[in-house]
Amino acid sequence: MNVIPQTPPAATPIPGVSHATWAGQDNGLQQLSVWRQSVAANAATPPHRHDIDEVVLCLSGRGELHIDGRVHPFRGGETLALPRESMHQIFNVGDQPLEI
Repeated sequence: MNVIPQTPPAATPIPGVSHATWAGQDNGLQQLSVWRQSVAANAATPPHRHDIDEVVLCLSGRGELHIDGRVHPFRGGETLALPRESMHQIFNVGDQPLEI
């Protein structure tokens, strides 16, 4: 067992996206990672996919999940369940940071 400090998200090369890995390979995990991200107003993640299932907890803000040619609005207090290998993109559609 490890006790890991929860560092705040830091800027990334992706405009408007800040990221922190709270637990992952550097902590001895092989099949799970825990991330914290902040997406600025009018910003988005790039389209991407993962080779594992992904769960995104939305803490605050309003977003849209674009996946499989569909758009799914979501907001703070909701959870996204994304199947492995699904191409997706997350957009902040609000005027405050999207905290996920």
